[in-house]
Amino acid sequence: ICPRRLAGIRTSCCHPRVVTNYSVNIQSERHTHTHTHTHTQSVSLWRCIQEEAAMAMKMDLKGIIEQMETGEQDAALTALQSYNTEMNHCFTFSKEDEQYREEEKLRKLLGELVLGFLNRELQPSCQLACLETVRILTRDKDCLDPFLSRSAMSTLARYAGIAVFSTATPAHSQPGEGQVEGEGGEGDEAAEASSEEMEEASPSSENADQEVIAEALKSICNILLHNQTGQVIAADLQLIKGVAERLKQCHDPIWNHEVRFFDLRLTFLLTALRVDVRAQLAQELHGISLLGNQLDATLDLSWPDTLETARAGLEDVPPEQLPPLSRQQIELAMEILKILFNITFDTTKRKVDEEEAAGYRHLGAILRHCLLSHADGEERTEEFHSHAVHLLGNLPLPCLDVLLMPKVQQGSIEYMGVNMDAVNMLLEYMEKRLDGGHKLKETLLPSLNLLTESARIHRETRKLLRSKVLPPLRDVKNKPEVGNSLRNKLVRIMTHIDTDVKDCAAEFLFVLCKESVSRFIKYTGYGNAAGLLAARGLLRGGRDSGIYSEDEDSETEEYREAKAHINPITGAVQEEQPDPMEGMTEEQKEIEAMKLVQMFDRLSRTNLIQPMQLGMDGKMREIAPEDLHKLTHNPLFPPEPRQEPVNSDSEDEA
Repeated sequence: ICPRRLAGIRTSCCHPRVVTNYSVNIQSERHTHTHTHTHTQSVSLWRCIQEEAAMAMKMDLKGIIEQMETGEQDAALTALQSYNTEMNHCFTFSKEDEQYREEEKLRKLLGELVLGFLNRELQPSCQLACLETVRILTRDKDCLDPFLSRSAMSTLARYAGIAVFSTATPAHSQPGEGQVEGEGGEGDEAAEASSEEMEEASPSSENADQEVIAEALKSICNILLHNQTGQVIAADLQLIKGVAERLKQCHDPIWNHEVRFFDLRLTFLLTALRVDVRAQLAQELHGISLLGNQLDATLDLSWPDTLETARAGLEDVPPEQLPPLSRQQIELAMEILKILFNITFDTTKRKVDEEEAAGYRHLGAILRHCLLSHADGEERTEEFHSHAVHLLGNLPLPCLDVLLMPKVQQGSIEYMGVNMDAVNMLLEYMEKRLDGGHKLKETLLPSLNLLTESARIHRETRKLLRSKVLPPLRDVKNKPEVGNSLRNKLVRIMTHIDTDVKDCAAEFLFVLCKESVSRFIKYTGYGNAAGLLAARGLLRGGRDSGIYSEDEDSETEEYREAKAHINPITGAVQEEQPDPMEGMTEEQKEIEAMKLVQMFDRLSRTNLIQPMQLGMDGKMREIAPEDLHKLTHNPLFPPEPRQEPVNSDSEDEA
C-alpha cells in the first residue's frame, strides 16, 4: 500500500479526545519542564522525582490489581477510573531499567484482569472504564500479550458491535466465528457468554452505548497498528464484515461522529495492512459502492443530473461560493478516500467491465465535487484535495471523462464548449506542489500523472493545458529552464536528480507536444529533451506512436525572426561565437582531433566515462576504443533528407 499514507498514522488515533487528528505529535502532550538543568544537583533532583513517580505508579498498579482481584465491580470501577485519569495522556512507555520492566509485567496482569471483567455481566459505567483501560494499555506495543488471542479480540469486537457469528446453527450449540473451540474452565464460560451475546453484535442504534463502541474500536485500532498477530486474528475473525454492515447505515443520523470515524479508521488499517482484506472489501463486500455511498452521505450530495453533483439545498450556488465543509465532514471524507485508494490500487492495471466502469464514473463525479470543495483553512483544504487527486489517479483512464461532463454554468471555466473547472483546479494544484519544491515525488507526481493521462485521451483537456503550459513561444532569448512561467518550472525539473520526477515532467510536456520530437525540442531544448528521447529511441528525430488531432497554432513573429539563430541544444538564441579553428591548417585540425580522441580513450580505459554513439535506431550504444579514431572522420549526425511528419500541425516545425 502507499507508504506515505500509512506513515501518517500515530497511536494518538486512540486518544479519547483527539479522535480525528491522526498526525498529531504525541510528544507535545507529554509534560515538559521549562527550567534548564545546568547543575548536577538539578539533574539529580529530577532523576529522584522520576524514580519516585515510577515507584508511585508501580504502587498504584499493585493497588489497582488488588482491587480488581476482589472481583467487586464498585471497587474495580473506582480503581480503574483513577488509573484512566492518571494515564489518559500517556503515549510513551520507557524500557530503560528493571523498574519499568516490572511495571510492564503489572500492566500485562492488569490487562488480563480487565478482560476477565469484560466477559462478565457489567454495569455500563464499569464496561466503559474497563474499555478505557484497554485502550490505554494497548498503546504500549510490548504489553499486548493479553489481547492477542481470538477470545480477547472477539470480546473487543463484541463490545464494538462488529463481531461476526455463524448463523448456520444456534449460538448455544456451536461457538461463533469469534470464539475459540475447546477452551476449558472459565474459557468455556466466557466463550458461551460471548456466543449468546454474539447475536447482538450489531445492536440497534437506539440501544447502542456509543461511548463503549468507540472505546472498543480504539483498542482494536491500537492492536492492529502495533502487532501483526493482531492483524491476522482480526482478518480471521472477519471484522471487516462487521464494520461493513454498520457502514451500510451511513444515512442513519443516530450514529455519532466518533463511532463513524473509528469504523472508517479500523477499515483503513485493515485494508492497509492486509492484502486479503483489501480484496475482500473490494470484491465480496462491494467496497466501491459501499464507500461511495458513505462519501455521498458525508458530503450531503444531491444529483441534479446524471453524474452531476451539488450540495443538497444549495444546488443553485456556484462552487466558489459554497460554504466550507465542516471539520467533521472533512475528517470522515479523508478517511473514506484513503480506504478507497487502498482497494482501487491496482485498478489501472486491469480491464474493467461496463458495470464496474459505471461505478467508477459515479465515484469520479463525487471526486470532482471534492476537488471543487474547500475546508475551513488552506492547509486542510490542500490535504483534502491531495487525497482526492491520489484516488483519481487510480480510476480507469476511460472513466476520467466525468471530469468534463458537467454543463457549463455561469462562472465556469469554459474551453471549446466544455466545463473545465476540474481540469483547471488540477492544474493549479499541480503548480502549487511544483512551487513548494518539497518531496516532489510524493506531492507532485500524482497530479502530474493524472494531467498527463487526461491530456493523452481527451483532446479538449490537452488543448486547454497546452494553452496554459505551452503557449505560442515568444521568449527566445532565455533558455527554456529560465523564468517563472509554468513551462520554465517544468523544464527545470526535467533534469531533477530523481528519475521518476524528471521522467514524469518530460512525459507531460511531450504529450502536450503531441509526441512530436521537433516541437518538444523547440519548447524544451535538445539538452533537456535528450533523456526522454534516448529512452524512446527518438534521438534521431521523428514522431513517437500516438494519435492526436491537429492544432491550429501558428508560430509567433518573435520566434520566426529568431529561428535561424536558436541553438537547438539550449533552446535559446545564442550569440555568434568565434571559430576556435579559424586560421588552422588541415594538419593542425587533425592533430587537435587526435588529441581529443586520445583524451576520450584515456578516460574510457580508466572507466571514468563511457563514450557512446547514436545508432541508426535512434538509441545510444557503446563505442569501442578502437572506433574512436574512426569518428574523427565521420560526423556524429550524418545528414539525412528532411522528412515531414505525417499529419503535422499547421505550426512550423523547429
